Amino acid sequence: MKTEIEEFRKKLAEIYCSEHEADAIIARYTEDCGELTREAMQKLLDCQPIQYITGKGYFYGRDFSVNRSTLIPRGETEELVQLLIRTLGTGFNGSIIDIGTGSGAIAVTLALELPLADVSAIDISEGALEVARQNASELGAKVNFEQCDVLSCGELNYDVVVSNPPYVTMSEKAFMHRNVLEFEPHTALFVEDSDPLLFYRTIAKKSKCRYLFFEINEQFGVQTAEMLFELGYSNIEIIKDIHDRNRICRAERK
Repeated sequence: MKTEIEEFRKKLAEIYCSEHEADAIIARYTEDCGELTREAMQKLLDCQPIQYITGKGYFYGRDFSVNRSTLIPRGETEELVQLLIRTLGTGFNGSIIDIGTGSGAIAVTLALELPLADVSAIDISEGALEVARQNASELGAKVNFEQCDVLSCGELNYDVVVSNPPYVTMSEKAFMHRNVLEFEPHTALFVEDSDPLLFYRTIAKKSKCRYLFFEINEQFGVQTAEMLFELGYSNIEIIKDIHDRNRICRAERK
């Protein structure tokens, strides 16, 4: 079995072009599930994300349940949450809504880190909301969840609006790794090339908020800022992530 695992590690490193990535995946599996099984090794070699195999995704110091109805929480989104908490302060007692909540990682984290805030979250997917509700229950967070398509819902009357909406253009599919393209939900990932700012513009128009926080496609930082300015927002910032990519947009209502 030792030789089999060594061969598996080598193949996994080739798939991800990184021995470090392969070791991290193996370590995460064994930590969550114990000894590697042949079934698990085959799933990993088929590029299934480790988080979907273990059913857990790590976010902001906590384990969140995930499945193929939800995106896998990522470090870039943690940076968005960190900025929001830093901007508002832990004593913030206003209302917040998370648009496109998925696993509930953003909303649940905000409810726990800002205990005086009134946190709500919406998603078009009932499957995702089932996971989000489970995470809120297991982690002891009070969040108001609702199934809703932001493209057809009414005004968003909250003090703070935060969203990590679909922002990967269809043309970018060709450059994506199989573990994302074949397993994560496309409705949460992709937007048409003809209107890459569809969700940002819709949310910005409907929001009656003081603060607006977005995770964005690095290609459209300038366009996002210009669109928000035209819609009456001020103090607009495009902020780079730890990889030096334009990833977060923060804005305020005049």
